[in-house]
Amino acid sequence: MPLPKIGQTYKNLQRLRQILNVLIKHGFGQIVEQIHLLDFLSMGKRLVTFSPPFIQSKTRISMPVRVRMAFEELGTTFIKLGQLLSLRPDIIPEEFIEEFKKLQDSLPPLPFSTIQKVLEEELCCPYSRIFTNVAKYPEGSASIAQVHEAKLLDGSEVMIKVQRPNIEKQIDADINILFHIAHLLERYMPESSIFDPVGLIEEFSRSIHRELDFTLEASNTQKFRNLFEGDPTVAIPKVYWEITTKRALILQKITGARIDDLARIDSEGWDRKLLARNGCHIFLKQFLEFGTFHGDPHPGNLLVVDDGVLGMVDFGIVGRLDPQVIESCAHIFFSYLNKDYERLIEEYINLGFLTDDSDLRSFKRDFIDFIETYYDRPLKHISISEVFNQSLDMAIKHNMRAPADLMLLGKTLLFIEEIGRQLDPDINLMEISRPYAQRLLKQRLQPKRIAKEAVKTISSITKIMRYLPNQVNTLIKKLIKGELEIEFVHVGLDNLIREIDRSSNRVAFGLIISSIIVGSSIIMSLKTGPLIYGYPMLGVIGFVSAGLMGLGLAIAILRSGKF
Repeated sequence: MPLPKIGQTYKNLQRLRQILNVLIKHGFGQIVEQIHLLDFLSMGKRLVTFSPPFIQSKTRISMPVRVRMAFEELGTTFIKLGQLLSLRPDIIPEEFIEEFKKLQDSLPPLPFSTIQKVLEEELCCPYSRIFTNVAKYPEGSASIAQVHEAKLLDGSEVMIKVQRPNIEKQIDADINILFHIAHLLERYMPESSIFDPVGLIEEFSRSIHRELDFTLEASNTQKFRNLFEGDPTVAIPKVYWEITTKRALILQKITGARIDDLARIDSEGWDRKLLARNGCHIFLKQFLEFGTFHGDPHPGNLLVVDDGVLGMVDFGIVGRLDPQVIESCAHIFFSYLNKDYERLIEEYINLGFLTDDSDLRSFKRDFIDFIETYYDRPLKHISISEVFNQSLDMAIKHNMRAPADLMLLGKTLLFIEEIGRQLDPDINLMEISRPYAQRLLKQRLQPKRIAKEAVKTISSITKIMRYLPNQVNTLIKKLIKGELEIEFVHVGLDNLIREIDRSSNRVAFGLIISSIIVGSSIIMSLKTGPLIYGYPMLGVIGFVSAGLMGLGLAIAILRSGKF
């Protein structure tokens, strides 16, 4: 993919320079140089980046910490990016994951007058026509929005979520810069391809733009409210669609104790075990029946409304699983119980963990060793978090990469188990999930479903057979006419050319320095022309110039790490 022109990519060169300066400040000047972005900096800043690594104090701090500090300093977009990366332990090292988890999505609150202006722009009228008793101090202040309590004119208690002004423009500018940096990383640092920089930024762009559109969060909230309609164990806020817009979301206020506030739960006399069991059922229904789940179930988004009743809020992040993935999860559950290794590996391939290039024999050997450690244990002694973490270690060893929604599902399962065991140490999530998996497999064997899948398969085969003759005929014609083209893509040639250019430039630079030294030596021996302290001025200038140029060349070589 060709790189876009710099002028078309960066709407805000000042922001680009700020990002580069922060990266250099935290010890990443060599990367900035390697991806050819030094031209955007002042000469003084460029000289700073050429200081050898061993004299940069920032390099004494570990790289994960420095990356986290840089993200914090760069603000909203980079904090959100770090939070996304914390969900990808399949491609991001564990030490980076731990640092990214420390990133806090919070900012000092804006004055209510600023938020009021955005709210009234969205409502197209003074807010007093719709709300009374609007709290001037926010209930929460995140990087994208603030949340304020209020009442409608009919007395209904609501929560108003209002987007910070100009935040979308700021994020769009940062994403444009991130896309270009990702392309440059893939072009000039081929070793970065293991992280798929462009793919990660594409995923991040989709995620954050969904989060910026509050009507999508409203749709998700309404969807989950409909899915759990009639379930007395769940409370989900009502959406006030008539006054909800892209930048302002108005929801019914749900009151209760945070799910991790055990002291409050005990003081209210609520049954912890009932709450833990109901919570597990609520989330298992989402995964295995509805095919969609709350993707950000931290304690602030889960409230205990009453005895055994769980309230869920903030549906800005929602995971989705297609029917094939749900069925694969059910098959994995029973294949594990039956020690059916071949089926387990088949389902891993179906889920996209393994590819045709994977070493199946090596993976199968390690996988059997991994699974055998859990057989014959009672289910209550099996920790989903332990299994998940060991699975990730094995995935990294075999260069496996999980789909993003499955990684989000894994994170959610870890949280459910953790909070479930806080409420009830004897909770057994594996045992609770068994009937859900059984129902899924029974549904697969229903005659109607089998017939429907057979019709889809026959339709696909018919479509292929209809177009195959024309495609083969076109291919043969191109082959006969000599018009058949095969495209070759070189890998790493840009780096080779760049290194040859750099080496030849250094040789030429060295020859120039040598010539200056030789010429200056001749002038010094002749002692002609103007003198400085008895030495020819031109000779002195020549030696000083050669010394400075030689020092610059030496620093550049030290900076590259190649002697």
